Amino acid sequence: MGDETAKIPCALVVMGVSGSGKSTIADKLAKRLGWTFEDGDRFHPAGNVAKMSAGHPLTDEDRWPWLQAIADEIDRICKAGERAVIACSALKRAYRDILVHGRNDVRIVFLNGTRDLIAGRLAARKGHFMPPGLLDSQFKTLEPPATDEKPVMVSIDAPVDAIVDDIVSQLRLVAAAGGAVSRNRA
Repeated sequence: MGDETAKIPCALVVMGVSGSGKSTIADKLAKRLGWTFEDGDRFHPAGNVAKMSAGHPLTDEDRWPWLQAIADEIDRICKAGERAVIACSALKRAYRDILVHGRNDVRIVFLNGTRDLIAGRLAARKGHFMPPGLLDSQFKTLEPPATDEKPVMVSIDAPVDAIVDDIVSQLRLVAAAGGAVSRNRA
């Protein structure tokens, strides 16, 4: 069969806690690969945004419809033969299981950073619905991806371009006119 992880995925889910740089990294990665960028936040129902804006963490019941909407978009993208990079917190394995649901053409990219580094970024951020006070609940909820999820793990303690370089290198992808292509391996 060959190495499933060497296959070019149709979707990359860039995950991490709020303030880890998901949207920034996913957007830059999508541009580098020539893929579409989707911000998972836009799939939140209005009630979720209002709840988070008021400083209340979401419950799993709040998250299920949001995650299913993103999973449906991933299925649509893959079925259409398109490729996308999607920024989504995906903090728990159960959430990632909804997004990936057994597909081998969807990969998880985990943006890993310390609480102190991320708290500093959140404090400097303006105009986002996630207040810095919810960071503790994000870290409490976080279940880092296990090896069987075949995640791409990257440290966020680096410049954006270096983080994107690391992701592209781990996925063995290079930018091409028609999107990403797998590098030849000798």
